[in-house]
Amino acid sequence: MASPPSSFPHLALIGAGITSLTLSIRLSALQIPHTIYEQSSSLTELGAGLSFGPNAVRALQHIDSRFVDVFNKTATFVGTPSSQGKRILEDEEEWREGDQVWIEFLDGTKQGGDVTPEFVIKAGNGKGHAAVHRGKWLDVLGGLVTAEIQFGKRLVDVVRPDGVKRWVKMVFGDGTEVEADAVVGCDGVKSRVREVLVEALHGEGEGRTNGKCGYSGKYAYRCLVPWDKAVEAVGEDRVGVSSLWMGPNRHLLTFPVNRQEERFLNLVAFVTDQSQTWPSQGPASLTMPATKMDALKDFERAGFSDTWGLHDVADRPLSSFFSDRIIVIGDAAHASTPHHGSGAGFCMEDVAILGALFEEAIAHKALTVNTLQEIFTVFDAHRRERDQWLVNSSRRAADLYQWRIPEFSGQERFEKMKADIEQRQKVCWDFDMESAIERAERDLKELLDTATR
Repeated sequence: MASPPSSFPHLALIGAGITSLTLSIRLSALQIPHTIYEQSSSLTELGAGLSFGPNAVRALQHIDSRFVDVFNKTATFVGTPSSQGKRILEDEEEWREGDQVWIEFLDGTKQGGDVTPEFVIKAGNGKGHAAVHRGKWLDVLGGLVTAEIQFGKRLVDVVRPDGVKRWVKMVFGDGTEVEADAVVGCDGVKSRVREVLVEALHGEGEGRTNGKCGYSGKYAYRCLVPWDKAVEAVGEDRVGVSSLWMGPNRHLLTFPVNRQEERFLNLVAFVTDQSQTWPSQGPASLTMPATKMDALKDFERAGFSDTWGLHDVADRPLSSFFSDRIIVIGDAAHASTPHHGSGAGFCMEDVAILGALFEEAIAHKALTVNTLQEIFTVFDAHRRERDQWLVNSSRRAADLYQWRIPEFSGQERFEKMKADIEQRQKVCWDFDMESAIERAERDLKELLDTATR
C-alpha cells in the first residue's frame, strides 16, 4: 500500500471504545494517519448486551464492507414472537410468516405469572432484535484495527493551537505530552475532551461543570443470567424473545445474547428515583456497589452486583461538536440513556458521516490541516440535531415505559403508548444513510470550492 500524502493531517483519537475503533478502521482504509490513546491497560468494554437497529447496520455497511459479514456472524438475532405475542399480532392485523419482532411489551404489575404482551413492536430490519455482547464486538473491532494504540494514556488536558503553535498538544496523566493536527474525542460518557471543548466554546472553568454529563434521575441493575436458569424461571418461550416489563417508575428489559459459545439472558432493571443524586455528579464513576438487598428493594428477585447511574447530556447539550481542531463524536458528543436501544447505532452514523467527509476531501485533493475546519463544520451541521434528539427522546421513552406520562392513562393507555413508541423507533431506524452522506458530501464540496476561490 502506498504511503499517504504528506499533506494529510495526523489525528489523535482519544479512547479505544467501539466508536474509536470503528473510526480507526475507516481512517486506515483512507490512509489517514492517526494514533489511538486509551487510559486503560487493554481493550475493555463495560456492560453486556449491545443493541443494533437497522440504521446501525446500514451505517456499518457504509463504513467497511467487511462489517456486514462479521456482524451477521457475531450478533444474536431474536425476531420470532412468543406464542402469546403471535396471538397479539394476529389480533392487530393479518399475521405474515417472516414478520419479525423488536420487543414485546408486558404489564409488569400483573399477578399470577401472566406473560401475555400488551402490545408488540415489529422490527424494521426483517430480522428482529439484533444484539451483540459488548466485549465480543470490541474483540472483533480490535482484530481489524491496524493503527497504533497507546495504553495507559489518561488525558489530562489539551492545549489548543494559536498563531504560533501549529499542533494541538495533549497532556497525559503519566506526564507525557503528544502533538497532533487534531484531536477526536471518542472517550465516551466521561469524556475529558468534551470538557476541554466546552471551555474552548464558553470560557475557562466551564468544562468542569457544563462539560460533564448529568444524572438523569434513573439508575439500573445489570446482569447476565445463565440460559438454563432463565428458562427455569420463566420458560423458554419468554426468554427466547426480547421483552420489556412496564410498571410505575420501574421497567425491566430482557433479551438473549451470546458470549463466546455460551448463551445468556441479558437483564437490565431500570428505576426512577429523582429524589436522590448520584455520587460525584461528574460523574467520576458511573457505578456504585449494590447489595442483593438494594436490588430487592426495587425488584423482588435479582442477582445484581452493581448499580449503574444513567447519565446523559439532556440538560447540558453542546452548542457545537467542535472548536478549531478539537471535535467530539459518539457518546462523547451525545451521551444518552439506553431506552431506545440506539446509542451504538447513532455512534456508527457519526463514524459513517465523518468518514465520508474525509473521503470527499481526499477525492477533491483537499484533505489538509487547513480544511479540517470545513470538514468539522459540515459534520456538526449534519449530526448535532439528530444526535441530540436521541438524548431527549430516550428520556421520554423511559417515562413511557414507567407510566410517568399523565396523559397516557386509562383504557387506551397501551394503544397510545404503542403509537408513540413506534413513531420514535421509526425516527431511529428509518434514517436514510445514503442520502445523509450525499447531502453532507455536497455541503462539504461547496465549502471547499468557496475556500479555494
